[in-house]
Formats: sequence, structure tokens, C-alpha cells
Amino acid sequence: MGLRLRHVTKRFGDFVAVDDVTIDIPEQEMFGFLGANGAGKTTTFRMILGLLDPTEGEITWNNQPITYESSHLIGYLPEERGLYPKLKVKEQLIYLGRLRGMDKETIVKEMRRWLERFKVPEYENKKVEELSKGNQQKIQFIAAVIHRPKLLILDEPFSGLDPVNVELLKKAVIDLKNEGTTIVFSSHRMEHVEELCEHLCIMHRGKPIVHGSLKEIKRSFGKKNIIIHADFSLEELRTFPGVVKAETTAEGIRLQIENEEVSQQILAHISQKGFIRKFSLEEPSLNDIFIEKVGAAYE
Repeated sequence: MGLRLRHVTKRFGDFVAVDDVTIDIPEQEMFGFLGANGAGKTTTFRMILGLLDPTEGEITWNNQPITYESSHLIGYLPEERGLYPKLKVKEQLIYLGRLRGMDKETIVKEMRRWLERFKVPEYENKKVEELSKGNQQKIQFIAAVIHRPKLLILDEPFSGLDPVNVELLKKAVIDLKNEGTTIVFSSHRMEHVEELCEHLCIMHRGKPIVHGSLKEIKRSFGKKNIIIHADFSLEELRTFPGVVKAETTAEGIRLQIENEEVSQQILAHISQKGFIRKFSLEEPSLNDIFIEKVGAAYE
């Protein structure tokens, strides 16, 4: 059950925007789409929402095609925000809630709960255009979730927000997931996906190049990182057998190594040389994996 994409392809003329994507997104989970601009994330979302028809393949939610009838089960926060600037927040949300089949009383109750939660209850009667970008985004988020959707699609939800509001929104997303909503979001911020998602898909030029559970992806990558801070030079470790990459940091060195065994050999090698303040073996980051698979650093 949940959301399934089977061999989904989207062509615009000769251009292939999404290329044979097959993905299962389990119910009540948070799933991350990563990829640079133009990787095919937004096109995939638009097909899930039924705004675009796939050229090939099929998309189902709980084994049913997504149609106008099931659209009330879905919430969507588009990347390009789209509120009516002249409307007051309350009018805006009542209008959008009514489109979802809600009655006015329920909408106002839910709206006030969310405005309270986002620490902006005084915005109820403000015009959208009077709000800052970050606060417009909060209103847009409320519009996407006011009808308590079963499936929530967030396209770059944290872009353009300051750190305090990122945390506020992240907490809201986690709570929704814990209440049973399936959440799919795209981001080009690795750390958000790493922190929030159990499953993910890295897209590159329309193709899914890595996809599965975060734990499995990291495990199968094999390589690990070591962070070492010491009171003596560590530069010689750059050429140590099994070291794939090395970068000097302010306090020491960060090494990417082929496997865990190499870390033990390095520790044995340096343990007599002086004082070691830090020696930590870490899982590869998503950024490491991305660079390896796509061949470019991720911005």
C-alpha cells in the first residue's frame, strides 16, 4: 500500500524530464527526493498530483489511481508559492478549505490552531501581501495541511526560511508523520533529508540513481569517514593504504576510507605518536554518496 510509481516516464517533445522511475513510498513514512534543479523532482510531484499525465507508467495511491475524486486526500506545498496577495489570511484559508470539502467552522478552528502553533495568531486578518516571505510560507503550509491529508507533498518546504522557522516547520512535519500522514518532500539540502527521512531517492537528470532506505544506502556504500584531531601532524595519512580522500580541517583531518578495518590500522599507526584528542568513525554522509554517484559536489 502507500504510493507506488511504476516505470514512470515523462517526455516533453524530445526532452526526457523523468526517466523510468519505479518507487514505493510506504504509508506513514517520510520520503525524501534529492537532486539538483532540473533533476525531475517537481515533474514527478506534478504527475503524482495528476497535474501532468505520465508519458508512460502508472502511479497509484493504495492501489487506486489518483483522480479528482481522491485529491482531497492529498496536500501539496508547491515550490513556487501561490497565495492571493490581496486576500486576508483567513479568507484565503476558508476559500482553500472549502475547495477541499470542509465547512467554515472547522476551517477556522484548524486555522487558529495552526496560527497559534506557528506563533502568528495576529495574522488572521492581515493581507497575504503584508507578510514576509517566510510567514507567507507558513500560511501556504497551513493551506496544504488544513484538511488533514493522508498524503502530503512538500516541494522544497524549507527554502528561504530562517533557522528558527525551519525548526518550527520541521517539527510540524514530524508531528504530522507521527499522526499517520505519508510525507514526500524534495530538498536540495542533504542534511534535512538525512535528518528526517527513512527512505529516499536521489535523482539526476530524470533518473533515480540511488533509492531505498537511508540505512541500507549508507551500509551498501561501504566507505566510512574518520575525523581525527591530534597534537601532531596528520598529513602523512593522506597516502595511508585504504584512504580514498582526505581533507584538512581546522582541528585535524577528515578521511574517507574504504572500510572499517582501515580505521583500526590508522589508529594503531598513530597511537604512539602523541596526544589524540578525537578519533571518530562515522557513516558516510549523503553528500559523500551523491558525489560518488553523480560525480559532482552538491549545491
